[in-house]
Amino acid sequence: MSVPLYQAKAELFRTLGHPVRIRVLELLQDGPKPVRDLLAALDVEASNLSQQLAVLRRAGMVTSYREGALVMYALSTPDVADLLAAGRRILGAVLTDRDALLDELRASGTDR
Repeated sequence: MSVPLYQAKAELFRTLGHPVRIRVLELLQDGPKPVRDLLAALDVEASNLSQQLAVLRRAGMVTSYREGALVMYALSTPDVADLLAAGRRILGAVLTDRDALLDELRASGTDR
C-alpha cells in the first residue's frame, strides 16, 4: 500500500524539523564535506551528529561515500539547497509582515 503524497511531504518536513539537520544541509550547500569538517562547524557530540546524518540519509536528503579514510557527505540533489533557499525567503516574508504589524501597532497607540 503506497503512502499518500501529503503524508510523504509531512515526513520530509519532519526531517527538516531539527536545527542540527538544517545546519548540516546548509553546510553541505557549498559541496561535499567530511564528517570531521561538519563536527568542527557544529557544537554537537560526534554521536549526535551521526544520528542526525543517519536521519538525513534515510530521508534521501544526503548521500555518503568514502574518500580514502574519510566519510564524505553531500546533498543528494540541488533541490535540497533550493528548499533551504525557499525556507529563507518564506521566513523573511513572515518576519517582515510581523515587523510591519508591530510597527503599525506601535504607531497607532490605540486598538482598532
